[in-house]
Amino acid sequence: GEVDRFRKWDLDIKPHRKLIKNGIDLPESMRRLPKFRNMQSMELDDAFKEEEHPLRIVIVCAMWLTGFNVPSLSTLYLDKPLKAHTLMQAIARANRVHEGKNNGMIVDYCGILKHLRKALSTFAGTTAGGEGAEQEPAKPDEELLAALAESIAFVRSFLDESGASLDAVISSSGFARNAAIVACKEAANENDKTRKRFEISCREVFKKFKACINAKGVNDYRADRDAINIVYKSLQKDKDHADISSILRELHKVVDDVVGIKETPTSDDLGPYDISKIDFDLLRREFERSKRKRTTVQELKDAIENRLAKILAQNPLRTDFQKRYEEIVHDYNREKDRVTIEKTFDALLKMVQDLSDEDSRAAKEGLDEETLAIFDLLRKPELDPTDIKSIKKVAVGLLTKLKAQIENINQWRQRESSRDAVRTTIHDYLWADSTGLPMDSYDEDDINQKTAAVFQHIHRVYPTVPSPVYASTT
Repeated sequence: GEVDRFRKWDLDIKPHRKLIKNGIDLPESMRRLPKFRNMQSMELDDAFKEEEHPLRIVIVCAMWLTGFNVPSLSTLYLDKPLKAHTLMQAIARANRVHEGKNNGMIVDYCGILKHLRKALSTFAGTTAGGEGAEQEPAKPDEELLAALAESIAFVRSFLDESGASLDAVISSSGFARNAAIVACKEAANENDKTRKRFEISCREVFKKFKACINAKGVNDYRADRDAINIVYKSLQKDKDHADISSILRELHKVVDDVVGIKETPTSDDLGPYDISKIDFDLLRREFERSKRKRTTVQELKDAIENRLAKILAQNPLRTDFQKRYEEIVHDYNREKDRVTIEKTFDALLKMVQDLSDEDSRAAKEGLDEETLAIFDLLRKPELDPTDIKSIKKVAVGLLTKLKAQIENINQWRQRESSRDAVRTTIHDYLWADSTGLPMDSYDEDDINQKTAAVFQHIHRVYPTVPSPVYASTT
């Protein structure tokens, strides 16, 4: 009878009922992603959990209030009376751990504090007041402000020990302020351990400042918090936008042989930096004169980590690059002086060159990145040029056949029969006289081993066709 009941209020409930039953439409930006290929709509609860979906605010009555788990949910507005376990479950909706989330927030419109005290005493144990005594859910303002002051003092002490100054960030302006920010970043970037320690300390300040947001006197700490936030965001910006080309551009600023007047290109006009044209000896000399060596090394490390993650996802046989990088970082974190920092910079630059060579290897082999991965998995040591040429042909044909097969199977990784069909296709293709690997160089055990390796790669990289792993390279 709800249709008639809502009609009396001049409200049409039918579109809402249809939405709950059929799901909510996916925006065009989501449909273009491989993960949502061939999907036109999505269940409401799935859409609310999906970070890419614009559904961000929902008004709920009961079901989602007590049993719905969305880790990214940060704010809960309460405008209905809640008691006991229902209240405890409701406020826990905003208490889930999620990346980038420091805390949840409960906005209470109906005065549930008394009921919350009682619920805490029942479900969260007893207090010093004796059995059944009510617990205070919020700490006194004085205690919250003291905790905030302590967390800020910790960050100050950290920077002071390295010769940096938070006060300089607060009080200075212009170039002097930029220099103060750089000094703070250099202090944080001494090594991976100090950077992580500094970032955690900053997040503690942010979390405790939010906890004090309604406390009288919190504005006395706002300048400190804002300065810490500036340094922290600058570090995150370096990490999020880690790009080898931009780092090399910055280091490689030298005066031209001929000084002339010419139009300065905008940032939009600057294309990818051609690493092959870099004078690395000159770059090293520029680094030796740099006043921000630690930050430069960290930026270069972040850029290499981003590139490593990408190439390892594309080709599982590139783990030697990861091992080599871990050895460089281990030596860097173990011992810290000027010689070590410059040695690490040299090692990272050499790795940049080698990664650049690896980037171009597919083209040198006459393959694309997707086929190169299959080729590497099929290849054996000490093969003659004829066999190498034959294996390249096998890699191209096998990948084409597998992509066509996977494209016609919806969620092929979810069903055992579909997985077995793909595995059989790989084995039969590699074993067949007309399409398979050279029989003079590969025996039955080799075929079985290569089948397993290729299937594992295909299962990981191709949940759909086209592969989301190679999407940025196509």
